[in-house]
Amino acid sequence: MPETISKPMRHAILGAGGVGGLVGACLAYAGASVTLVVRRGAVQHYPKQLRLESPFGNFTVDVAVAPEVPAVDVLWLTVKATQLEPALSAFRDPDAVKAIVPLLNGIDHVALLRARYGTGRVIPATIAGETERVSPGHIVHRSPFAMLNVFSAGRALLGGTLDQLQQIGFTCRFIDDEPTLMWGKLVFLAPFALTTTAADKTVGEILSDPQWRSQGEACIQEACAVAIAEGAKVDPEKVLSGAAGMPGNMRSSMQKDVEHHNPPELDAIAGPILRGAHRHGIDVSATKKLVAAVEKRAGYVESQLA
Repeated sequence: MPETISKPMRHAILGAGGVGGLVGACLAYAGASVTLVVRRGAVQHYPKQLRLESPFGNFTVDVAVAPEVPAVDVLWLTVKATQLEPALSAFRDPDAVKAIVPLLNGIDHVALLRARYGTGRVIPATIAGETERVSPGHIVHRSPFAMLNVFSAGRALLGGTLDQLQQIGFTCRFIDDEPTLMWGKLVFLAPFALTTTAADKTVGEILSDPQWRSQGEACIQEACAVAIAEGAKVDPEKVLSGAAGMPGNMRSSMQKDVEHHNPPELDAIAGPILRGAHRHGIDVSATKKLVAAVEKRAGYVESQLA
């Protein structure tokens, strides 16, 4: 019998920034079909290529560009949490999409997406790494790593996608426990984002400053306490050790947002910790102090978080 030739997976990227650009470029490089979904007014002039500069390699790949999400196997949601609602207006025909993988910061977006599009198609996932869109279609991946963790219930819908990304350089894992998957990133991300933004320092500068390092470590302890109360399996000592080993030149996306006068993702990143602490009666005074410092740098007159 003739050998069956499998068709390339079809992917759409809704949010062609640093994260979406990195994922899209690597998938296209691996042979998948990739469509970038951009604002209708930008489609005509948006580059039909992605150029990636990365420790994984420097390359340029062809992609399609569209104003709405087309029929695809996988839709990657890679917008900022603050931009999710307006971005979803480009998602006109959810039935044409087999799987939705949100790579937003935070936790609360998962429940929102499941309520709209169904539990079976929404595959919770997290990504870690420093990557930035420096201009349309031009992505710079600065960290020596890109770690993608995906809820194992979505394994069948993703096919060999994670294998393709791993061959390029990603570290990919399927994780069985959803609270551990989602909180496992947040207990790293929130202290990193809040501390670097409040201090306007790199990771290395935070770690070498006893006062800021102490605040960051206290925030990690608080985030882990809330995560454990929420049912996640996290080890504060491992988180502290991992934070101490981060590349010294790393800066957070929240830090860059404040620097560029864009709204920081405070509610998505710090909100779950503050709200969880309230539910469980946990002291998160260090986290609140950092949130207040970020709000001050961002020019907020009063707190944006309950």
